[in-house]
Amino acid sequence: CIQPSVPPVPNYKLSMSIPEWLQAIQTYMKMLQYNHTGTQFFEIRKTRPLSGLMETAKEMTRESLPIKCLEAVILGIYLTNGQPSVERFPISFKTHFSGNYFHHVVLGIYCNGRYGSLGMSRRSDLMDKPLTYRTLSDLIFEFEDSYKKYLHSVKKVKIGLYVPHEPHSFQPIVWKQLVLNVSKMMRTEVRKELEKFARDMRMKILKPSSAHSPMKERSRGKSLSPHRRQASPQRRVGRRDKS
Repeated sequence: CIQPSVPPVPNYKLSMSIPEWLQAIQTYMKMLQYNHTGTQFFEIRKTRPLSGLMETAKEMTRESLPIKCLEAVILGIYLTNGQPSVERFPISFKTHFSGNYFHHVVLGIYCNGRYGSLGMSRRSDLMDKPLTYRTLSDLIFEFEDSYKKYLHSVKKVKIGLYVPHEPHSFQPIVWKQLVLNVSKMMRTEVRKELEKFARDMRMKILKPSSAHSPMKERSRGKSLSPHRRQASPQRRVGRRDKS
């Protein structure tokens, strides 16, 4: 019988530009294909340390089985490790369609002053986005507009912190440092929140909450910078996360 072909894991070459490298990673993920089976082949526990999740990513490259959005984020982190100019952070969406709620996650990318994403989805415009967006809010609004085509309304957007490039780190990924209840906010307000957060991220002043209370601060989307200004009333809109 014919063995299914195993796609080769992409290798970074010095001749490649970063957009070309990201394209090679995305092409590889597409070759693994989206998992439509209803069975998840790899267990991803979000609270695991990064080192454990990187072991799972290695297993994905060995097994070459179809993956879903969460596995694609872990694989994307694994394959972009060692590229310090490429910052990676999770972006999660909660949407509503036909009486049901749906959850989706992609890997946000920031490099050379531009934003983009890597990921997997049933829909081709809800996964990877080219590294061309000038601001984080431009990227998020692009996803929101893509969702509208499928009559999904975006209820919440959660942005995590940059993932360290140290594959042996015992630190877990911070999945939701900022939580925005976008369905109850004006776009101008959402943009303001996202741009302040993106600026803090670039300046590296956002740090994960202490290990003793991993979710307490984060779920409210607080900036944990030492010089945090007093929150103005509109900054409190739709902050609480119930999902």
